[in-house]
Amino acid sequence: MDVLVVGAGPVGLTAAVELRRRGIGCRLVERLPQRLPFAKAVGVQPRTLEIWDRMGLVRAALDAAVPMRGQLRYVNGTEQPRTDLALPPEVPYGFAALPQYETERILEEHLIRLGGRIERRSELVSFTQDDDGVTSRLVTAAGQEEVRSRYLIGCDGAHSTVRKGLGLGFRGGAFPEEYMLADVEVDWDLPPGYGVRALHRGEDGRVDDLLVCIPLPGRGRYRMSMLVPPELSAAPAAPAESAASAAPAVPAESAAPAASGVAHGLEGGRGPALSDVQTVLDRLSPRPATASALRWSSVFRISHRLVDRYGDGRVLVAGDAAHIHPPTGAQGMNTGIQDAYNLAWKLALTIGGTARPGLLASYDAERRPVGEEVVGRTVRHAAEGVQADPEDPATLLLREAQLLVGYRDSPIVGPPDADGADGDSGAGPAPRPGDRAPDCTGLTGEIATYPQRLYDVLRGGEHVLLLYGTDRESTGGFDELASLATELTGHQLTSYVILADGARPPAGGTRLPVYRDTRGEFARAYATQAGPTAFVVRPDGYLGTRLYPPTAEGLTAHLARVFRTPRPEGR
Repeated sequence: MDVLVVGAGPVGLTAAVELRRRGIGCRLVERLPQRLPFAKAVGVQPRTLEIWDRMGLVRAALDAAVPMRGQLRYVNGTEQPRTDLALPPEVPYGFAALPQYETERILEEHLIRLGGRIERRSELVSFTQDDDGVTSRLVTAAGQEEVRSRYLIGCDGAHSTVRKGLGLGFRGGAFPEEYMLADVEVDWDLPPGYGVRALHRGEDGRVDDLLVCIPLPGRGRYRMSMLVPPELSAAPAAPAESAASAAPAVPAESAAPAASGVAHGLEGGRGPALSDVQTVLDRLSPRPATASALRWSSVFRISHRLVDRYGDGRVLVAGDAAHIHPPTGAQGMNTGIQDAYNLAWKLALTIGGTARPGLLASYDAERRPVGEEVVGRTVRHAAEGVQADPEDPATLLLREAQLLVGYRDSPIVGPPDADGADGDSGAGPAPRPGDRAPDCTGLTGEIATYPQRLYDVLRGGEHVLLLYGTDRESTGGFDELASLATELTGHQLTSYVILADGARPPAGGTRLPVYRDTRGEFARAYATQAGPTAFVVRPDGYLGTRLYPPTAEGLTAHLARVFRTPRPEGR
């Protein structure tokens, strides 16, 4: 077996889906007997929707989610300026809210379509690794099992067995407050699609009471979080209550292990009752409101920690196993999904034998700085509020949407001295190697003449070479460059020609698919220069390199950072 993935939350499911999609043999094990019905991670960022687009499952997510249009804020009962989550028109997706169990359902169904499955009631208890692979010991419903795999990925959460088995550092701290979560319906008349943040500041200016509500699918349904009252702290025994008002307890399987040393996540025992939620609403709700239809509730704690490295040898960690932090801005699950997506394509090339030695090391080089930034930002926002961030609102919104995540300092992008991206063609700064590849519309094909998005062209691809031409002379060598790229990558790359509107195709035609930039949006989004430009887009939707003008030498230098395929004879 190629890969054992431990943990079937959104992160582990993403890793398994992407490995299976690339033909890599993997097993996905999960200690829980079934998917938990809790709306834990709810916010889905635009960047994650872009990833789901490339994975081929975004339609199912859009059908199940509800839009997040903004946030209504109140301090001591006084309404504050509303925050609207309005992104630039070229961004294809907005913010969404989707209960975690729905995210897991959609990912699991996609995994099943690819021939995979979750092996439930299977818990990793120990592992050892050597130069050739990893030996893992599982406890399953049928007994103990020893599993041999080439790699092991720990997506097993804040209390990760994999992280602890590797002996990774996990430095940070815990917030002293306890919170309670509740999934309820409420009858207020606030506009749908908006989160609600109502807080109370005492005479010393500190927040001493808090209510945060995130909309969920369903009429008047929200996931609410509140400070825990003293009588619920440490989850005391529950008094007798009616079936209509008692909150379901958190199963022992989902509670944080007491010996983990990390106070983060749902706590075992009784969840708050509907009456506890109503008491907070009576104090803080901006409108008179009655809560009903309590689906589940729990008490939870928050820590902030980051591993000192994202793996060791053939064992790697992703998601909460690598970083935990406050839920401010819905960054956690989304960051973890992007961890898994970044890792999967690199692992697939490594296992397939086409990766340059050391490619897998770029996972830590790229993703650990992202984790460090997210932990620091969410801790700061939790303490001071998002509005205290020094960035301008537009930049802050793009960062919260995770559209500014990038890898300019990565060892596998560039080379920077070959990108030629010094000008902006009047369209803003040119995207550089390591930046997110922007989307655009208005691309028409030679047969399908309706306008398409660039992301439609990129969907499902691995590495993609985009060759932009402005006239017949500039496109003359495109076929040769595409052939070179195909050989250097072991046929792991697809090439397309994009022509400026009005430009003629190469004399004698081309064997490559051709799209015409009829609206000039590609030229603006990519700030192309006056002549031909080449872009390599990675499987995760980031620019690997930008070449102006495109040359065989520049293309070879970039691809050698990723692929081990030797240069063809005669080149």
